[in-house]
Amino acid sequence: MGQAKKLGQIIILNGAPRSGKSSIVLAIQETFDGLWMNLGVDRFMQMTPAQYLPGIGLRPGGERQDIEPLVPILYSAMYESIAAHSRLGLNVVVDVGHHNAYAIKRNILTDSARRLKGFPVLFVGVRCPIEIIMERRQNTGWKLVSTADSPVPNPVELWQREVHIPGIYDLEVDTSLLSPAACAEIIHQHLVNIPTPSAFQRLAALSDN
Repeated sequence: MGQAKKLGQIIILNGAPRSGKSSIVLAIQETFDGLWMNLGVDRFMQMTPAQYLPGIGLRPGGERQDIEPLVPILYSAMYESIAAHSRLGLNVVVDVGHHNAYAIKRNILTDSARRLKGFPVLFVGVRCPIEIIMERRQNTGWKLVSTADSPVPNPVELWQREVHIPGIYDLEVDTSLLSPAACAEIIHQHLVNIPTPSAFQRLAALSDN
């Protein structure tokens, strides 16, 4: 019988849109040793038929209750795919925006953690002040309705408030203070110095209660 294959490392970057997750993913792929597959939300949205979009990227607020029951299934498929890649020895980096602000509580994050029980997962919170996120949105031509009374559109405020609940991470980085390369280096050093992260184990335990 052949020797069991070592599980691939999994890094999950969680944060609001425009917080800088995708740039960190690229830095990891470019600078880390070995092959790193990008299996983030954007990749799954590209595979989703137009009538079901934003699909897995559905933002907080309960706006698309017609497709909301599909979102947990899509997340389950994504995390099962992550697990399959890791079983084959492939390293995986994932950018997501987990929240629980659907029309009803879906508990997707804790279910996702349960699906990766026993896998080497580093869960990273990607922080960024809302003012910087607004600048990045404006610079990329992303239009959302704002007013003088409320300069930050409600969807942006919802993301900022909901995406880091419950806030259980192995590591957090702030992209307003650090470049993508610097964030990637901090992540690398964390993996070297603390090879057995525990955040996803703690989240999985919440799903068992």
